[in-house]
Amino acid sequence: MRLECTLVKAKDKIGSGGTGEFTKKITVLNELLVDRGPSPYLSQIEAYDRGELITTIQADGVIVATATGSTAYSVSAGGSMVHPNVPAILMTPICPHTLSFRPVIFPDSVEIELRVAQDARCSAWVSFDGRDRCELESGDSVFVRMSQYPIPTINYADQTGDFINSLRRCLRWNERDMQHAFDASQKEALRKISEAESNNK
Repeated sequence: MRLECTLVKAKDKIGSGGTGEFTKKITVLNELLVDRGPSPYLSQIEAYDRGELITTIQADGVIVATATGSTAYSVSAGGSMVHPNVPAILMTPICPHTLSFRPVIFPDSVEIELRVAQDARCSAWVSFDGRDRCELESGDSVFVRMSQYPIPTINYADQTGDFINSLRRCLRWNERDMQHAFDASQKEALRKISEAESNNK
């Protein structure tokens, strides 16, 4: 799955009577990133779905990712890892200014608009799979929806097996030293500790 991203300039920047025009259309495989760039202030981004306000994001930035991109930048910002067969769009905040703002997984039918708030203290910067970085000023938007053109893939085994193996290989997912059973001497030591605690009561 891929995301189709469209940049739209604010109406008042197009000229008298302007209605807003797209300036760039880009397709991404992993994620779209909107962040505060070099500014010391929080970015203030309004998130909409087909014109309905979802929330206003006050954070260092926000990531909108595909299931494929869920194991890239999004997971390092605390997002969920999503199986590539799941038709979903992820929205992951970067260092949000509230503890209650957690990552959200939307169905692929949403059409998200990220708009720099008119009263934002600073502009924002957008990048697409880490490339084509450009500035968004107040009122500018980027529209994100699922692309009609997915990426065909070839699997070594089955898709779930490949996904889990890649998590283990690339992210060392859930790897740790295994906890083993106690040997006889350890069991005896635990028994003595338990008896001592019982005698002290």
